[in-house]
Amino acid sequence: MRREELVDLNAFMTVAEEQSFTRAAAKLGTSQSALSHTIRRLETRLGVRLLTRTTRSLAPTEAGEKLLATLRPALDSIGAELASLGELREKPAGTIRITTSEHAANTILWPTLERLLPDYPDIHVELSIDAGLTDIVTERFDAGVRLGEALAKDMIATRIGPDLRMAAVASPGYFERYPIPRTPQDLADQQCINLRLLSAGGLYAWEMEKDGREVRVRVEGQLAFNNVRMMLRAAMAGFGICFVMEDHVQQQLADGTLVRVLEDWCPPFAGYHLYYPSRRQPSAAFSLLVEALRYRG
Repeated sequence: MRREELVDLNAFMTVAEEQSFTRAAAKLGTSQSALSHTIRRLETRLGVRLLTRTTRSLAPTEAGEKLLATLRPALDSIGAELASLGELREKPAGTIRITTSEHAANTILWPTLERLLPDYPDIHVELSIDAGLTDIVTERFDAGVRLGEALAKDMIATRIGPDLRMAAVASPGYFERYPIPRTPQDLADQQCINLRLLSAGGLYAWEMEKDGREVRVRVEGQLAFNNVRMMLRAAMAGFGICFVMEDHVQQQLADGTLVRVLEDWCPPFAGYHLYYPSRRQPSAAFSLLVEALRYRG
């Protein structure tokens, strides 16, 4: 393959991913007209149209999608090999992109980065805070963080945090008006604060377990949020029971601002794992970060 052909293919993939000649040109450091000429030249050479262009949108054609399916893993492999050359440097270097939840970023990732990065100024880390399940291959992340060990095919998982627990909590004032629930079924007679899941769009069904019996409870109440901090504010104000990670409410439980219920229905579960594609050759910088994050409890 000639050098200009590789350049043209990279240009096409960038335009397809950005869905915009303007953004792709800025990313590639070229002009929009020059980029448009490059794509036309590639289409002429291949004898097929690769992009469908209108005044409002831009998308790959069927032929373009087939070409992208081949290009992405090939160029990712080339990128990984180039990154691995950083191992020849005296110190690891490069950019690492990770998609993660806000909770994992605050409790696991940032404490590690705060310790690690001052000693490695050539390592750059980008954390993308997202409550949904991001496709790390399609979105070109180096790794993602999720709860448990359930992973897609061809992924490697590294445990980076301890077991976690959920906690059902409400204010003392709330329980002056409502009886304390003893079983998950008792929640039907309570005011509960719902969590709206950003990824699925629905309300989270509270997952509880005792003596091997698992239940998923759909709760009702006046309020629903997609943010844990707002849920806790509402709970402390007496609007109902909320169901959150235990470490979110340790201080409030200790000072009596919140009261815990149904603790025997909240067993520990597998904590956070870092996951990444098995086929990629990790760079020295990425390997260093994985080892720093690895849970050894």
